[in-house]
Amino acid sequence: MTTALALELALAAVVLGVAVWTIAARETFAALVGFVAYGLLLALVWVRLDAVDVALTEAAISGGLGGVLLLGAAARLRTTEQLAAAERPGVILRLEVAVLSATVAAALAAAVLFLPDPAPTLAPAAAANAAATGLGNPVTSVLMAYRAMDTMLEKVVLLLSLVGVWSLAPDRAWGGHPGPRHQADPRGVLAFLAGLLAPLGIVAGIYIFWVGADEPGGAFQGGTILAAMWLLVMMAGLADAPPISQRRLRLTLIAGPAVFLAVGLGGLWLGDAFLAYPVAYAKPLILAIEFAMVLTIALTLGLLLSGPPEQRAER
Repeated sequence: MTTALALELALAAVVLGVAVWTIAARETFAALVGFVAYGLLLALVWVRLDAVDVALTEAAISGGLGGVLLLGAAARLRTTEQLAAAERPGVILRLEVAVLSATVAAALAAAVLFLPDPAPTLAPAAAANAAATGLGNPVTSVLMAYRAMDTMLEKVVLLLSLVGVWSLAPDRAWGGHPGPRHQADPRGVLAFLAGLLAPLGIVAGIYIFWVGADEPGGAFQGGTILAAMWLLVMMAGLADAPPISQRRLRLTLIAGPAVFLAVGLGGLWLGDAFLAYPVAYAKPLILAIEFAMVLTIALTLGLLLSGPPEQRAER
């Protein structure tokens, strides 16, 4: 047995153990810690599979923004935790869930084990035509060329989810600031960390976005890091979320899908089809889309985790 194989088996065992712990934990905070650790361990799994782009996204979402979101939810549900714990499901229901989970796991394992060898893939065709985009990162090339429609609609889904969160606000708070105003000791540890980490995180987020054209990274990973830094600053009480009635905020929210759609429509005129890039301008157009998307992603994720407006705009 090689050292690499031994490390991979140990990583798999730890991932399964943390997953079981997360499901079996009775306390919300313990389950939350297990879930965040599970996401970070999955990032290591993706690294071992040479999917660095996916690993960056997994670490940023599951270990970062997902953990913050669950912490907020756990804080809101703290008063009802004992009541929820008392409603323990019966033995029959737990058995049915266990059987269903085992069946799904067995089906997934069978689907992987019985794949044809070699498995059908479009990777050679995609690699042969990737040079037309001018990008060195094959993942970004696929997302912005072969899956451009999916990538654009993902940002639209993010916006729709934000509108759904905002719709939970009462009428008197509409147009106000999302979430409560956080108060923290200006000389405390949280304020110190926000002042120290936020500038470094912003630089890291911009760097990951910029190198995404040729190296692992991209708009989603960079935007997620920027959103996390913004949330850290707001949680430390160093800044407040802007009111959702602000015109600049709304224009930034639609910037990504709007630029993506404009370039796509331009493909009908300059290219061969909708979302077809002219070969001579493919890379500049893709970078323009990515720049608009990183702003939209960072702002949307930050506002999603802030929650619906709770106070009036004149706060």
